Amino acid sequence: MSENLLEVKGLEKHFPITKGLFKRQVGAVRAVDGIDIEVKAGETLGLVGESGCGKSTTGRLFTRILEPTGGTITFEGEDISHKSVTQLRPLRRDVQMIFQDPYSSLNPRHTVGSIISAPLQIQNIPTPQGLKKAVQELLELVGLNPEHYNRYPHEFSGGQRQRIGIARALALRPKLIIADEPVSALDVSIQAQVVNLLDDLQREFDLTYVFIAHDLSVVRHISDRVAVMYLGKVVEVAERDDLYRNPRHPYTVALMSAVPVPDPVRRDRAQRDRVLLTGDVPSPINPPSGCRFRTRCWKAQDICATEEPPLVTRLDDPASHLTACHFPVVEDEAVAGRRPAATPA
Repeated sequence: MSENLLEVKGLEKHFPITKGLFKRQVGAVRAVDGIDIEVKAGETLGLVGESGCGKSTTGRLFTRILEPTGGTITFEGEDISHKSVTQLRPLRRDVQMIFQDPYSSLNPRHTVGSIISAPLQIQNIPTPQGLKKAVQELLELVGLNPEHYNRYPHEFSGGQRQRIGIARALALRPKLIIADEPVSALDVSIQAQVVNLLDDLQREFDLTYVFIAHDLSVVRHISDRVAVMYLGKVVEVAERDDLYRNPRHPYTVALMSAVPVPDPVRRDRAQRDRVLLTGDVPSPINPPSGCRFRTRCWKAQDICATEEPPLVTRLDDPASHLTACHFPVVEDEAVAGRRPAATPA
């Protein structure tokens, strides 16, 4: 897992705000505003953050569903940042996406067979045993009955529809799959089945995942590395165990404190203490100067307003642990805004 399959530098996506009859641009929503990140071949990179931080937009930029406003996207050493639709067609074989809503991402007028076979037909992939047989094998691979070939999406449950979406993504045998909150709309028991299925498929086909989610427990289970986003910026990147054990950015600390621990007897005091952030998330139209988290951070000082902290190694962390904070949190540090939970009887 040493080779970078995907690499982005200074990636930006600004959605213009227009006004008047002539659609004059008066501003922009800075959904993604300059991120640097690498995805190694064979790994699962978890991308987390609260709603509106730019996770899904980042995933769509990775697949080039959206064209970036600035920065570069390099896939297998080739710059794909501004390639045309025709030039991107060969790339579609190697990069696929699993969408968040398993119902709206499937055409209700098409049968499961036509939905899954569409990528094979568009890319002119030969199927020696026939198209129907290839689709039935994909259905069986994701745990569905091959006899469901002629059924429509509305005839399936939410978990089954998500499996159909996974089968469609696998049809071209891609190298990289962007999974945009693939389990957030599912029941907890179904979530576990889908996550375990993704794990099994990764081992079988040597897949690389970018797993976008806001459920930190699911991300911890499936990811090798985790990147934390806030207001269009990546604020911390680290190996999974290192990040969950020693979060450095104050925002990451607040996120980790919100993860529920199921056994109140076994969890220690630090796990039961919740960090409550004050204030609202700033607007991506007019983000704060310097560090974007400073308006909600208990460690903010003057330098945070004037100088944006670079994403670099802090304290004695390993080289793989990068934090964008002038004053990273150290172990056992007293955290302002932490509210102790009630001690179990």
